[in-house]
Amino acid sequence: MPTHVGIILDGNRRYAKEQSQDSSFGHTVGAHRIDEVLDWCFEAGVKVVTIYVFSTENFSRKEEEVKHIMELARQRFETVAQSEVVHRHKVRVRAIGQLTLLPPSVLTAIKEAEDITEGYDNFQLNVAIGYGGRTEIVDAVRSIAVKVSKGTLEPSEISDETIERHLYTAGIADPELIIRTSGEERLSGFLLWQSAYSELYFADVYWPEIRKIDFWRALRTYQQRDRRFGN
Repeated sequence: MPTHVGIILDGNRRYAKEQSQDSSFGHTVGAHRIDEVLDWCFEAGVKVVTIYVFSTENFSRKEEEVKHIMELARQRFETVAQSEVVHRHKVRVRAIGQLTLLPPSVLTAIKEAEDITEGYDNFQLNVAIGYGGRTEIVDAVRSIAVKVSKGTLEPSEISDETIERHLYTAGIADPELIIRTSGEERLSGFLLWQSAYSELYFADVYWPEIRKIDFWRALRTYQQRDRRFGN
């Protein structure tokens, strides 16, 4: 069983279109699927889950759609405090990304969720919001460059481990499995550094329609693969 699973929540807008609804309908249904899927993950023994809910590029969408997604994010982070799934499994919640790009109300909700779950250590949920894989690497390089310029780090001392310590996911093991819904077969900037040896599974189902059997198929496919790590 993978220890860390990443999930790209894709297909909300296409799901809404097929239901003859606007995009807000798809995002709303998709947001309410998260708790159920997390329950499947933690029941299966997956210790860390990272969900990709909103990229830095998504800010370029229509203002109305972005506002709706941000409002959903605020609501979902606030719900963490009362989430039966989170408290039953003792899940620590973290947000990763360029959080300064988020509205103040979302930042307040994030801080509350992180503070309330800070003492939990059975499982971890990372929410990638305002996240971009390239931006994460650039931010890591900038942090390292500052240390080099101050003389606290020598260029010759920079290694893979140095970069990993400066990523948003510092201290978290890389995902063994990444699942993307909607049938699209690309990472779209999700955990670019961390996914170097991740197994990828592309589910031909929109995120709001994902079923437990779809999730278990992804796990079974992972278990059947021979992970050689370049050897």
